[in-house]
Amino acid sequence: MELDVLKKIIADVLSVDPEEITEDTTFIDDLGADSLDVFQIIMGVEEELGIEVDNDEAEKIVTVGDAVEMIKKTQGIED
Repeated sequence: MELDVLKKIIADVLSVDPEEITEDTTFIDDLGADSLDVFQIIMGVEEELGIEVDNDEAEKIVTVGDAVEMIKKTQGIED
């Protein structure tokens, strides 16, 4: 579920095809995102899922998979 929500938000913010986004996709190298784009994506996640992401954790995000793990951690979901 987290990945699907994240893909939709990424696609909306960056105007990319959500089908091309995987957990290994990097925000900067693969999607061409800058720090403002990543901030907008995180804000979208917070709004959509009703969570608050720790800024220190957010700065560590490199891949979509990192973001999914951060969302799960914030929600208290363990793999």
